Amino acid sequence: MSLTKKRKVANTKVDKAKFYSLKEAASLVKEINCTKFDSSVDLHIRLGVDPKKADQQVRGTVSLPHGTGKTKKVLVLCTPDKEAAANEAGADYVGLDEFIAKIEGGWVDIDVIIATPAVMPKIGKLGKVLGPRNLMPNPKTGTVTNDVAAAVNEVKGGKIAFKVDKTGIVHASIGRISFSPEKLAENSTELINAIIKLKPSTAKGTYLKGASMASTMSPGIALDTKSLMN
Repeated sequence: MSLTKKRKVANTKVDKAKFYSLKEAASLVKEINCTKFDSSVDLHIRLGVDPKKADQQVRGTVSLPHGTGKTKKVLVLCTPDKEAAANEAGADYVGLDEFIAKIEGGWVDIDVIIATPAVMPKIGKLGKVLGPRNLMPNPKTGTVTNDVAAAVNEVKGGKIAFKVDKTGIVHASIGRISFSPEKLAENSTELINAIIKLKPSTAKGTYLKGASMASTMSPGIALDTKSLMN
């Protein structure tokens, strides 16, 4: 695929031999952006873990201080007595059986699913649909809870879930290109600190093996992992 003129210019501004600090990368990613829309800014962090081992599957949640800049569609699956609280908190969809049927039919136009413990037996059969999309409610990420209002507020307020993939990399959005460099750097720091705190005790050697920041369609900016650990 041939590169556009803007992408070629962007490539020349990124020193491939350099490892940038978060502040440098946050400024540079805005400078090299070549989209006309408010593109996502993402971090890609390669960890020194073996995701095949159950005790090294790094996953968790973090509330970004400045949010992601994206309004997430939230579905709450619950019993009728919890519906009012979910609606008042701002959930986009609230119910149970009708949404289970829709998901079974292929509907997944949602970003986060929150469920109460009582309905999880009904949701279990949706694992094949929701699992690959990282939508399955999980107590570890706070998406299986009786306090549905608090969970909805956290998601709407900038809480994101992250999980290491099968190649040992965590991919996460930390904002939009319209964010200031300071906000991008602060969101990145919050995510990285959360990942560092989750370092498995069985993981040997270097934990943060590599990291980069990039916006949609921009080249990746390699980060100085040593500075990220401080």
